[in-house]
Amino acid sequence: MLARLTIKNVALIESADIQFGTGLNVLSGETGAGKSVILDSVNFVLGAKADRTMIRYGETECMVKAEFFVAETSKAVETLREMDIDTDGEIIISRKFSETGKNSIKVNGNTVTASMLRKITDSIVDVHGQSEHFFLLKESNQLKTLDHVVGSGLLPLKEELSALLKEKKGIEEQIALLGGNQQERERRLDIIKFQIEEIGTADFKEGEEEELLAKRNKIANLEKILMALREATEAFSGEHGVSDGLRYASRAVAGIARIDEEYANILDRMEVLASDAEDIGASLSDMAEGLYFDENEAEETENRLDLLRNLKRKYGNTIAEINAYLVKIQEEYDLLSDCEGQYALLTSKCTKLEKKIYAVCQKITQLRQTEGLAFCKRVTEELKTLNIASAQFAIEFQPYTAEDVGKATANGLDEICFQFSANAGEPMKSLGKIISGGEMSRFMLAVKTQLSDVNEISTYIFDEIDAGISGKTAKVVGEKLARIAKNTQIIAVSHLAQIAVMSDSEFLIEKQEIDGKTLTQVHSLTERGQMQEIVRLLGGEVEDEFACKHAEELLKQAKAYKLSLS
Repeated sequence: MLARLTIKNVALIESADIQFGTGLNVLSGETGAGKSVILDSVNFVLGAKADRTMIRYGETECMVKAEFFVAETSKAVETLREMDIDTDGEIIISRKFSETGKNSIKVNGNTVTASMLRKITDSIVDVHGQSEHFFLLKESNQLKTLDHVVGSGLLPLKEELSALLKEKKGIEEQIALLGGNQQERERRLDIIKFQIEEIGTADFKEGEEEELLAKRNKIANLEKILMALREATEAFSGEHGVSDGLRYASRAVAGIARIDEEYANILDRMEVLASDAEDIGASLSDMAEGLYFDENEAEETENRLDLLRNLKRKYGNTIAEINAYLVKIQEEYDLLSDCEGQYALLTSKCTKLEKKIYAVCQKITQLRQTEGLAFCKRVTEELKTLNIASAQFAIEFQPYTAEDVGKATANGLDEICFQFSANAGEPMKSLGKIISGGEMSRFMLAVKTQLSDVNEISTYIFDEIDAGISGKTAKVVGEKLARIAKNTQIIAVSHLAQIAVMSDSEFLIEKQEIDGKTLTQVHSLTERGQMQEIVRLLGGEVEDEFACKHAEELLKQAKAYKLSLS
């Protein structure tokens, strides 16, 4: 939902801070008071094209900030995370525009472009009255809406279709490996054969590279190792070395070992040390004597490492990757070696799969057409109650044949277009080509009345919702708005009391002249303020007792109706 809207220096608004509530929010006021400025500000912060005429006269820049709260599982949050923008469901958008044309947009403190902003806001707010935010004018969204109408019945068919498409893709990849003429295949076979022999002859094992590197390091440091071993041997086994010292010490203590157990224990420890020292000295001596430089071994080690570097450069960064590549090209070699038989087999499989895919697509289409027809009837009836008495609404399905299977996606082969006509005698045309702002608002109202959740959009803004309606129709529109607002925030601009009385929050837009300047002010109305505004919308005066009672009665009826929705 849109929780807060801050506007600075936009047209006649010098400063406004509007805190919207859940449910139905109604903006009312005299014609020309500035209601359209607020909607322009909303569109601006949602990513609409900026215009220097937006900036208040005498100022150098304008600014709009919007604070939204959406579900953490929503598409908007997912989009933000894809952009590496942190959010827990709170989305704060700030946009500035200067008279020099400089545009500054930030989302949760992160700078974004206008296109990135629109990608985020497309799934948050739907503004009816500005075409760039018409959810249902996009044919891809029309298909999503229809699939929502069809419901869970589509799920198993789509899952089956996805599995078939995945299998077909795998077979097509195998067929692609067989592509080209015989000469090209022979050339490819020669290349693969060389690669198989090159990797197979090398026969590198896991861990061999580490062993070779350790051996090379030992050969390179042979002289240093030999010198260290000889010095250590001399220290242990040479004259006056560790072993001699320990033997001398043992003989000295042996003479007193019988006097006290403590001396006997220390003698035992000395003898163990002396034995270990002699063993270490012997080991050091053997190591030193066993060291020698083998020129052939050194050359073989370097050649082996060079060979490995060459294979890594061509086939993989590690021995494991090289061996995995070997398995892959061996499979390709086997496939190409039996090309004609494999091609015929794979082509046959692909043809059978295409028939299955086409059959599933037809089932999906039939289900959509059946449910779509009933949906169109329900929406048409809703439109008639909304003062579009001659409304016609249908869903046009583009025909397809088995030859179109290559275009199939997980959604099937359907391309649909919502067709609409508001006037008797007029043919139905594409929704976006003929529907007006007021009609679009009522059309969406009819759709939302029929569907509990058309999309993830959390806020609907209706402009011109009451265009051309009054009386009973206005009452119906108000009730439908109240019903939808139980689950989705609505912000509606209205001049009708029948709609305003249904509001959960109402805002009065006034134009005033202060110190020679014309300013638009936004006031959040109290219960009394709302009653006075209802009186004004009814054409009465606050001093008129009958008008006040009439307004109070309308508010009482509206409250009772909203309670009945709980």
